[in-house]
Amino acid sequence: MVGVEPENMLHEISSERISLEAIIEVIASGRKLSLSKEMERKIQECRAYLDQKVSQDEEALFYGVNTGFGYLQQVRIDPQEIEQLQYNLLQSHACGVGEKVPKHLVKIMLLTKIQSLAQGHSGVQLVTVQRLVDFYNHDVLPVVYNQGSLGASGDLSPLSHLSLPLIGLGEVYHEGKIKTSKEVLAQFSWEPITLRSKEGLSLINGTQFMLSYGAFAVSRAEELFKWADLISVISLEAFNGNVQPFNHLIHAIRPHKGQLETAKVIREYLEGSEIAQAKDKQVQDPYSFRCVPQVHGASKDSLAFVKHTFNVEANSVTDNPNIFPDEDQILSGGNFHGQPLALGFDYLSIAMAEIGNISERRTYQLLSGARGLPLFLVNDPGLQSGLMIPQYTAASVVSENKQLCTPSSVDSIVSSNGQEDHVSMGANGATKCLRVLNNLEKILAIELLTATQALEFRKPVKSSPIVEKLVDLYRKEVSFNTQDRVLAIDIESSIQFIRRWKMEEIKSL
Repeated sequence: MVGVEPENMLHEISSERISLEAIIEVIASGRKLSLSKEMERKIQECRAYLDQKVSQDEEALFYGVNTGFGYLQQVRIDPQEIEQLQYNLLQSHACGVGEKVPKHLVKIMLLTKIQSLAQGHSGVQLVTVQRLVDFYNHDVLPVVYNQGSLGASGDLSPLSHLSLPLIGLGEVYHEGKIKTSKEVLAQFSWEPITLRSKEGLSLINGTQFMLSYGAFAVSRAEELFKWADLISVISLEAFNGNVQPFNHLIHAIRPHKGQLETAKVIREYLEGSEIAQAKDKQVQDPYSFRCVPQVHGASKDSLAFVKHTFNVEANSVTDNPNIFPDEDQILSGGNFHGQPLALGFDYLSIAMAEIGNISERRTYQLLSGARGLPLFLVNDPGLQSGLMIPQYTAASVVSENKQLCTPSSVDSIVSSNGQEDHVSMGANGATKCLRVLNNLEKILAIELLTATQALEFRKPVKSSPIVEKLVDLYRKEVSFNTQDRVLAIDIESSIQFIRRWKMEEIKSL
């Protein structure tokens, strides 16, 4: 069981709503979990109601409680075999393939599964939820695979792998190694859980695989937006761009929230810039510079919609059937269907791919020899290729993102002999979305490499204090390019720079 911890090192699972930010903060801070007395009571009361309901009406069929699953819903299960039914369910549904889900995402899966089960509509035993808490608190993280879920009857396959260690099966990460669950249970003197009616179904019906990717994706997207805005300003300054398009009057008459916020941020980043105040400006710049508020802003508004969807999901009960003790109802429905998340992942992927798309265009413009900049940003072009080829790399990754943005949610495939005849494919959308975000980071890193190189040619005229500060930090890791060298090293250093620094840290220096 969970040991005694200082209150500031505990996150209590309670009836209060949890936000995506709180989920990420709990994971990052290393805080352990505890169940509130209220949630313990809800779990126990729901389980007691389920047992009483089934014993009072032995002739009634309750899906997944005393019946088979999916197409086998009409098959009555003998009361003596119900425990074996739940055990069989976890084994038969653990069919994951592909890459192993990163451990930090498995940890989010555990947290959000506990959050859902603790609300008292799932019929699980308190000991089952507590064991999941123990797994979380002791960093016993089940090995889960990222392929196999249709995102419809919940994330059946990945959640089966998440749940196998409860019954002593499967593998877990522990102490830096992959071990058998049986070995780790013995190490902690934990007995395998004897699952009771419905528990297996409660564990594997749900959207926690998709939700873990969603919580992480939203957090990464928010951070990448901060970088995209500031890097675009470096590019604008290096291109000697016109600041007129960021005037607040323009955006006040088309007041989309993301557009307004982006224009405001850019104006703040340009404060004190000698380059921005110079008079030798073209009347108009290409769209990739002029329309940053409109493009970045539209994607930010899309993220806001997706974030709301995932916040609702983080506070939802997504297994089936659902149990309502106060209303004396056991209802079978479809809360495990991942369609809201599937659409959200597709929307977020498209929105973030567009940030990479416009970033690569700015990179291209900076290399073109325009605005007094040398061709490919190097002296002696011809003998030196300069930054010609990083743009190729960015273009390749941008095109990969376009291919990844083919929506998953418009696809479906029939399963369970026609019983599950429309699926969301949200799990595929989730893994694709994370790939898009990883690609965006690479594209922005290449723009950062290019923009800082181009800005050097504006000296001795200076940019704004925050731009100069960032360039100084960056130059400690990536030097100015005076002659051809292995640029893959510079690109990787730029990626690591973006990962290492938070925008708030740079502003505070």
